[in-house]
Amino acid sequence: MHIHADLKLRAVVHAAHLPWVSSPAAGVSRRMLERDGAECARATSIVRYAAGSRFARHVHERGEEIYVLEGVFEDEHGSYAAGTYLHNPPGSSHAPSSAAGCTIWVKLRHMLADDLQRSVVSTHEARWRPGLVPGLSVMPLHEFAAEQTALVRWEPGTRFRGHRHWGGEEVYVLEGVFEDEHGSYPTGTWLRSPHLSVHQPFSSLGCTLLVKTGHLTID
Repeated sequence: MHIHADLKLRAVVHAAHLPWVSSPAAGVSRRMLERDGAECARATSIVRYAAGSRFARHVHERGEEIYVLEGVFEDEHGSYAAGTYLHNPPGSSHAPSSAAGCTIWVKLRHMLADDLQRSVVSTHEARWRPGLVPGLSVMPLHEFAAEQTALVRWEPGTRFRGHRHWGGEEVYVLEGVFEDEHGSYPTGTWLRSPHLSVHQPFSSLGCTLLVKTGHLTID
């Protein structure tokens, strides 16, 4: 299966416009933002767990990132409320579930082989740092080599200078409306800008983004 699989191409997907597709686990469904492969695939998805659903134990050969959008996600290591970020490194395994139900953003099979530190960040407790321009705040979630994952908050009217993305950039709009010279991206939009792409982002109304950079040159 190939959905926005060419990493050299820009992609914009409004997740709410996508159908929910059943997974192999009863009660677990997905909106596929990008995918390159069958069930074992490099993929970015919005995944919904119905109350009481669970997935069989499995190994993440090239890692997994999760951001809990709604509800409470669980596995044998703990429970993770909305606003929690998880970095499960290559070779890690777990048996995920949700007693009450949840919706999560998930990115699979994209990590460097030696990015081996598991991490869990509650974004309700972590600190925001000043960004590079007034009105911009950043909350780092994970960093390894050239790759970075962070929350980025834009106050209304914030503008950033035009810049080039070495290693590309992926954005998922958590709240508000993100913008650049190519368009406007409301809550629930996934946006991929490829390696060496250029844009000049801004937000008239303000927004909060889940942002990943520096990973789109991996073979």
